[in-house]
Amino acid sequence: MKLLLRYMGHCKAAITAAIVIKLIATMTELLLPYILEYIIDDIVPMGSLSLVLLWGILMFLSAFLCRYFSVMANRKAIDNAHKISYRVRQDLFTKTINLSGSQFDCFGLPSLISRMTSDSYNIQTAVQQLQSLCVRAPIILAGGVIMTMIMDFTLSLVLLVMLPVLICIVFFVSSRGIPLYQTVQNSLDTVVRIMRENISGIRVIKSLSKGTWEKKRFAAANETLTRDDMKASMVMAVPGPLMQTFLNIGLTVVVILGAWRVNAGYIRSGVILAFLTYFNMITMGVMGLNRIFMTLSKATASANRIDAVLQTESSQHILPCSEALSPSGPEFIRFEHVNFNYGKNDAHSDGFAGEEREMALQDISFAVNRGESLGIIGPTGCGKTTIINLLLRFYDASEGGVFIDGKDVRAYDKDELHSKFGVVLQNDIIFQDTLYENIDFGRGLPGCAVSNAVKHAMAAEYVDSLEDGLSYQASIKGANLSGGQKQRLLISRALAGSPEILILDDSSSALDYKTDAAMRREILGNYPDTTLIMVAQRISSLMGLTHILVMDNGKCIGYGSHSHLLKHCPAYRQIYEAQMGAVL
Repeated sequence: MKLLLRYMGHCKAAITAAIVIKLIATMTELLLPYILEYIIDDIVPMGSLSLVLLWGILMFLSAFLCRYFSVMANRKAIDNAHKISYRVRQDLFTKTINLSGSQFDCFGLPSLISRMTSDSYNIQTAVQQLQSLCVRAPIILAGGVIMTMIMDFTLSLVLLVMLPVLICIVFFVSSRGIPLYQTVQNSLDTVVRIMRENISGIRVIKSLSKGTWEKKRFAAANETLTRDDMKASMVMAVPGPLMQTFLNIGLTVVVILGAWRVNAGYIRSGVILAFLTYFNMITMGVMGLNRIFMTLSKATASANRIDAVLQTESSQHILPCSEALSPSGPEFIRFEHVNFNYGKNDAHSDGFAGEEREMALQDISFAVNRGESLGIIGPTGCGKTTIINLLLRFYDASEGGVFIDGKDVRAYDKDELHSKFGVVLQNDIIFQDTLYENIDFGRGLPGCAVSNAVKHAMAAEYVDSLEDGLSYQASIKGANLSGGQKQRLLISRALAGSPEILILDDSSSALDYKTDAAMRREILGNYPDTTLIMVAQRISSLMGLTHILVMDNGKCIGYGSHSHLLKHCPAYRQIYEAQMGAVL
C-alpha cells in the first residue's frame, strides 16, 4: 500500500477531483430512495398532479446528475490510473537498467518482465478502484445505514447486527489472499521464463524436433500457475456467497418485520419501499467492499514485488578520487590481483537460486597500454567474459582492482565509464528498425562515422546489396540476418562512436577467415588510438595482437605475445597445433 499511496501522491489534485466528483454522485444517489418515499407517503396523498410531476422531475434530475457525475468521476479515475501506472513502469524500467549484474541476476529476467507487465497492471486496476469503488462502496454502506436509521431505527437494527459479521468475513479472507497472490505471481514468473526461452530458441527447438517435450514443460508450469490462481480465486470467492446469504436473510427479516410495523401503524408503506431500496444499495456496497479487497490483495502482492526492485539500493558506489588511483604504473588498462566470485545465494540467469560457487577469477593481473590490443582465449567457462564484465563494471571485483587510465573503474560515473567503450557482446541483438538506427543507436552520430564504421567492419557489401536502393534506411530484423551479417553490423555499431576501448567478445566467430583477417586489419589500421580487447576461440583471430591472455578455470596460465606464448605456454601451443594443423 505504501507504493500505491506514494505514487498517488504525485497526482493529488487530479485524484482529489475524481474523489470529490464521485462523492457528489454517491450522495445524490443516496437521496433518490428518500425522495421516492416522500413522494409516495406525502405528495401522492395530497392528490396534486402538479406536485407529483414536480417531484418526479426533481427525482429524474437527481438520477441524471448522479449518473453524469459517476461517468465523469470514472473517466478521471481511469485517466489518473493510467498516468500512475505509466510512471510506475517508467521508474521500474529506469531502476532495472541501473541494477548491477548481481542484482539483475538476483531478480531474474522473467520476474522483472512480469513485474513490468502483470504487476503494473494490477497496480493500475487498484488505483482506478481506489478512486471510484473505494469511495462509493463505503459511503453507500455507511450512508444507507444512516438513512435507514433516520427512517426507522428498529428495522435498521437488522443491518447493524449483520454488518460486523460481513466485515469480519471480508477482512479474514483478504488477509489470506495476499500471500496466495504472491505465489501466483511467482508461478507467472516461471511461465514467462519458459515462454521467453522457447520464443528465443524456437529454431533450435524445431530443428531438434523437441516441440513435444517443450509443450510438456510449458504445460507443467502452466498447470502450476492455473492451480495457484484457482486456489487464490477460490479463497477470495468465499466472501461473495456468504455475504449474499446473510444479506438475503436480513432482507427477509426486514420484509417480515416491516410488513408487521406497517400493519401496526408504526411506519408508512413508502418507508418499506425506500428501506428495501437502501437495503439493496447497502448490499451492493458490501459486495463492492469485497471486490475492493480482492483487487487490493492482488495489488498489494504486486506492489510488494515492484517495491522490492525500486527500493533496491545500489551496490556499486562511486569511490572518492583519493582511493581511486592505481598504485602501479601508468598503463591504460590494468587488472591488479583480481579475484571474483558470483557469490553465495546469488540467483543466476536460469532464475534459480544458486549455491556458493568456485572463484570465477583468481589472482588475475595484466596491463595494456593505450592503442595496444589484448586477446583473451581459453575453454568455455574459464572466465573470459567475466573479465569483460568487470572492466565494464557490470560486477565489482571481490578483491583487487580494475583500473582504466590510472583510475579505478569504481570511481567513474557509469555514463562516463561506458562512454569510453564500444562493445559487441556474445548475445547482442539487432533491433527491428532501420539499418542506420541500429548502428547509430540514438547517439546522433554523423553519417560519415556510420558509413566508415560499416566499411571498416566489412559490412559495406551487405549494405550495398539491400533492395530498392534503401541502403541505410532499409528496415531490418535480426532474425532475417545470417550470423556473419549480424556480427558485422554489431561491430559497425561499436566502431561508429570511435571508442577509446573496443571490446569484441567472440564477435567474429561467424565470419570466414578471410573476412575476419581483413576486418582486424581495418580496425587496427584505422583506429590506432583505440585499445582493442578481443575474446575469441580461434588463435588466428588473436595472433597479430599485442598481448594474449590465456585463461583456464578462472586463472591466467599464460600472458604475452603470440611468439612468446608458443615458447612458454604449453596450453597455448596445444591449441595452436590443434587449430593450425602444425607441430612446432
